Amino acid sequence: MNIEVRPVSTPSDYRQFIYLPEKIHRDHANWVHPIFLDDLDYFNAKKNKSFSYCDTVLFLAFRNGEAVGRIMGIIHHPYNAQNGEKHARFSWMECYEDPEVYAALMGAVESWARERGMTHIVGPLGFSDKDPQGFLIEGYDEPVVLASNCNFPYLVSLTEAYGFAPRTNLVVYKVPVPEVLPPIIAKIEERHRRNESGLRVVEFTSRRKVRPYIHPVLKLVNMTFTEIYGFWPYREDEMDDFANRFLYLINPRYIKAVVNREEEVVAFIVGMSDMSEGIRKARGRLLPFGWIHLVLAARRTRQLNLLLGAIHPNYLGRGLDMLMGAKILESAKQTGKTTMDSHLELEHNTKVRAEMERMGGKVYKRFRIYIKRL
Repeated sequence: MNIEVRPVSTPSDYRQFIYLPEKIHRDHANWVHPIFLDDLDYFNAKKNKSFSYCDTVLFLAFRNGEAVGRIMGIIHHPYNAQNGEKHARFSWMECYEDPEVYAALMGAVESWARERGMTHIVGPLGFSDKDPQGFLIEGYDEPVVLASNCNFPYLVSLTEAYGFAPRTNLVVYKVPVPEVLPPIIAKIEERHRRNESGLRVVEFTSRRKVRPYIHPVLKLVNMTFTEIYGFWPYREDEMDDFANRFLYLINPRYIKAVVNREEEVVAFIVGMSDMSEGIRKARGRLLPFGWIHLVLAARRTRQLNLLLGAIHPNYLGRGLDMLMGAKILESAKQTGKTTMDSHLELEHNTKVRAEMERMGGKVYKRFRIYIKRL
């Protein structure tokens, strides 16, 4: 079949691995480039600390000397040990519509995983649930947003034909920004404004003021995300890396925290202006002047993308979800936003889904993580 699959081993291979999606998606209207500076760090074992506790491999597929596909294999040893699994993960897969190329790439990762004693392969799934996960299975006409996958439908067909079965579905809601907040939200907001609960909402005007909250916020994530499939807690030395990856893209007015009388963070929410058009115009290249497109897109967009949020278990049922929702809706409205993207939510998380639907949200994308026995 004249297909060669080999591990990435040279600087040339590495650059081909990074930039290959740009070629494959050349005529894909809704695809948005990754931010390549971010990818160059993400796939660099010297810069991404996840490589220190995971086995990894990057494969490229070539036909007649030309790169035609890529895939990453991951064995997350701490996650496997905690969950009693022997699962390998595949992620960042890209290829043309060619069953032979797909089979060659997936077969290479499967062989690599078997040699290391794994019994199953799951994916798309990266080092953690904060990486793009799942193949898009509904919503192909919608533009991609940052930190989520965008694939052609044929990649789903190839995956299922290869013998993968569904493992987990995730949904994304589009939520309208209302002209007037519902009365119940206004009541909860007023109650907290009078400080009857001893809780205080912290809002931000600069990224510098956000910095002291990064570790408390991510520690709250570690505490509350344990039931989310694929999640692994941030280590102390990874928290600043995660913040540095995204903070420069976020307007601080879309970050809200709730603290108690002891000034402990008990809830938070983070949103980001949708910059898809700016990233597309910059072709994923921030330098030397591509960043200008992102700044302009952030100002012009009418969509706010939610990235992350959590509430301490001891503070559930106190209306903090609606309070934070009210605060971020206010900021969205003040900056001309008309819709919000919920980011990925587990399909079976009925509580979160009910909140989204109570705000008028509708599912407009669906993603699927697959599993296969080796």
